[in-house]
Amino acid sequence: MRFRPRPARTADDHARRADAEAAATAALKAAAELAAKAPPDPTAAAFFDVDNTMMMGASIFYFARGLAARDFFQSRDLLKFGWQHVTYRVRGLENTDGMRDVKETALAFVAGREVAEIVRFGEEIYDERMAERIYSGTRALAEQHLDAGQRVWLVTATPVELAAVIARRLGLTGALGTVSEVSDGRYTGHLVGDPLHGPSKAAAVQALAEREQLDLSRCWAYSDSINDLPMLSLVGHPVAINPDPDLKAVARERDWPIKDFRTARKAARIGVPTAAGMGALAGGVAAGMALRRRYNGALG
Repeated sequence: MRFRPRPARTADDHARRADAEAAATAALKAAAELAAKAPPDPTAAAFFDVDNTMMMGASIFYFARGLAARDFFQSRDLLKFGWQHVTYRVRGLENTDGMRDVKETALAFVAGREVAEIVRFGEEIYDERMAERIYSGTRALAEQHLDAGQRVWLVTATPVELAAVIARRLGLTGALGTVSEVSDGRYTGHLVGDPLHGPSKAAAVQALAEREQLDLSRCWAYSDSINDLPMLSLVGHPVAINPDPDLKAVARERDWPIKDFRTARKAARIGVPTAAGMGALAGGVAAGMALRRRYNGALG
């Protein structure tokens, strides 16, 4: 039999071999990561507040600004909403009644709108205004719980549809939020029950724990606000994240972990200045909307 020399490898051959080796390496790495992943931990979970805990600022304001940019309401409506929020924050009236007033006002803006439409805009507004404001440190804590096989929920006074969007984008288990009344797939402009705020958060977590058979002594809760003391006190592992002065004092007294993911500049803007800043922001958006209409009218 006559010997035939093996043809020399071409550049394409080397490229295919390199691709195959890279694919094999990636497969082995993925298998190792899968094998190292912790098994499910069905009785432990973590509950995260959203505003100033998972996200810098108030999610409802970013949402309102996004809706304003889509001409959902007039500039004076946004200004009224912003001022109402500032009033009860600055006067120390951040309670269920004050929260209900603000949420009712916010819901009036979307009364008659389809739920599916608001959810779709929520996805868009998250990308436009919220994603960059997620605290990387808080997100890393949530991912640590997921990596440990534990479920992670957001628990917030924000409308549940928006909370669910945020949870989904962060890869979390789900969300508990304020529930709006819906008829024939459209918002009526009213709430179902109380806003998920203060004691209502703790009650919602308790109900979820009973449904999911969670051991609350093995669960974690994270918040920035003294208003979430009922929820924090409910679990075995409460943690103060970017705490307001009152919560920081309680956390120190009870020897709870305290984590602050704000820069020095951001940390100086908590409490009343933060609320005032939100009011200025709402007013700025209102002025911008009026200016835009005036400019468009001049062009027309």
